[in-house]
Amino acid sequence: MTVTSNTQSDRFQDDSRHHMNSMLMRESLVDKHLLESTDRQTPIVRMLPNVHVVKIGSRSILEAGHRVVQPVVDVLGTLLQSEKLILGVGGGSRSRHVFSIGLDLGLPTGVLAQLSVADALGNAHILGTLLAPHGVVAIPPEIFGHLLPLFIHSAPGVIFNGVPPYSLWEHPPEIGRIPKHRTDAGCFILAECFGCKSVTLVKDVKGLYTEDPKLNSNAQFIDEISVKELEHKKLSTLPFDPVLLDILKTSRLVSKFQIVDGKNPESVQRAVEGQHVGTIIHAD
Repeated sequence: MTVTSNTQSDRFQDDSRHHMNSMLMRESLVDKHLLESTDRQTPIVRMLPNVHVVKIGSRSILEAGHRVVQPVVDVLGTLLQSEKLILGVGGGSRSRHVFSIGLDLGLPTGVLAQLSVADALGNAHILGTLLAPHGVVAIPPEIFGHLLPLFIHSAPGVIFNGVPPYSLWEHPPEIGRIPKHRTDAGCFILAECFGCKSVTLVKDVKGLYTEDPKLNSNAQFIDEISVKELEHKKLSTLPFDPVLLDILKTSRLVSKFQIVDGKNPESVQRAVEGQHVGTIIHAD
C-alpha cells in the first residue's frame, strides 16, 4: 500500500486497524516534560482515607518486656474501638544480629533485606497474639497488600511486618550495605500508596532531638520541622530511617509523620486522634 501522507496521524487515519488512544503510547517514559504532565491527570485515589498507620518499634518497645508492651497494647485496644489501624513492626535486635552474620559472610544488600522479613514477621505475630482479643491478627506478607482493603473493612485493625517488599531488589545504600528501606520507610510507603489518614512512629524517645538524648541529656527537643530544615541541620543521628526524608519529599498523599514516645502510651492515642504530642516532620 502506498502511503500518501508523511504525518503519523494521517497514516493512522488511513489504517483500518484499531489503535489505542493513549497519551503515553508513543512517548519516552524518561522524558521530563511528559513525566511532569502526569501530575496533571486525574487526582490519585485514596483507597483507605480514614485509616491510620502506626509503626510500633520492635527493639524500643516490643523487646522492652511486659512492663512497657502491655500499656501500649491497652492503648491500641482502646483506639481500635473507634479507629481503623494498620500496625507495622520491625525485626528489632534479631534483624541486627542477622545483619551482622550476613555482613560477615559477605551477603549482598538484597539478601539482607529478604532475611529481615522473617524477623519482622515474628514480631508481627507476637503483637497479633496480644491484640487477638480485639480481633486483630498478623497478615502474611504474600497476601497483605492485595487484600488489605478487605481485611481493614472486616476487622478494626491489622498487623504486618513493616519491611517493604523490595527483597532482592533492595536499592544498594549510599553508605555501607545495610538495607536503607527498613520498617519505618515501609510503613510510610504503605500509607502513601493507600492514601491513609496519618503515620505515627512509636519509639522510646519523645521525638527528634539535636543529638541522641540517651547520650547527651542537654540535647534540644525539636517540636516540628520540615524536611528541608532537617536536611540543613545535618544531624548526626535520627530516630527513624533516613530514607524517609527522600520519600516524604516526593509523596503525594501523605505530607507528614509524627514520632511519639511509646513509654508514654497516652501519647500514641493522642497522636492518632490528631494531636501534636511528639515531633512532626512535614514535607514543606
